[in-house]
Amino acid sequence: MIDFRPATFFDVDGFSHSDLLDPAEPVWTALGRTLSEYFESWSDWSINIDVPAGVHLLGNRIAIAAGCSIEPGAVIVGPAILEEGVQIRTGAYIRQNVLLTAGSLVGAHSEVKGSILFPGAKAPHQAYVGDSILGRDVNLGAGTICSNVKNVGREISFSAGGETHHTGLRKFGAILGDGCKTGCNTVLNPGVLMGPGSVTYTNASIRSGFYPAGTLIKLRQTQQVTEMRILKQD
Repeated sequence: MIDFRPATFFDVDGFSHSDLLDPAEPVWTALGRTLSEYFESWSDWSINIDVPAGVHLLGNRIAIAAGCSIEPGAVIVGPAILEEGVQIRTGAYIRQNVLLTAGSLVGAHSEVKGSILFPGAKAPHQAYVGDSILGRDVNLGAGTICSNVKNVGREISFSAGGETHHTGLRKFGAILGDGCKTGCNTVLNPGVLMGPGSVTYTNASIRSGFYPAGTLIKLRQTQQVTEMRILKQD
């Protein structure tokens, strides 16, 4: 039987929001209503930096710790919590129920919605992170998409270990364990769970399911290189 509890994916020792992660429940239970309720119970909505001109803060439930760096052109829609050392680059869109813990990064023109980024997790360039959890020091290659909704709008389920696992979530992107890395333009379809240290090749489209720690997901392509024939005109 596959263990889907948080400790399979993350080092939770010292994690400042460990109440979100029930050690006895599947890791995805931290998302959806649980994450929304966590924000409802949060009380410290203080902003401890001088917000630069050109940064748009929408809503009154936004917490920004000292030492955060936010570039002009970023949009943050509350509720959102930014811990110390978070970097938000120009054009980033932080859209409701987003928890960015110490040293995490949302890069230029990346969007994060309904998600948790562990310390040091990075979505640097034109990424989409929807209803997902990125573990410590995860790095998303440019253009990585954590897709979170099926086109048919049904509950997200996935097959692993000979069983079908029902998440109870209609919106559920990816769980990426500590140290995972995706190649540029990777698409993680709804319901991907990758164990720590897993890596994807560039341009890979990852099917829903569980990938154990240390998995390397390769993409094989065939290229044909030929000489161009230039037609001479009379």
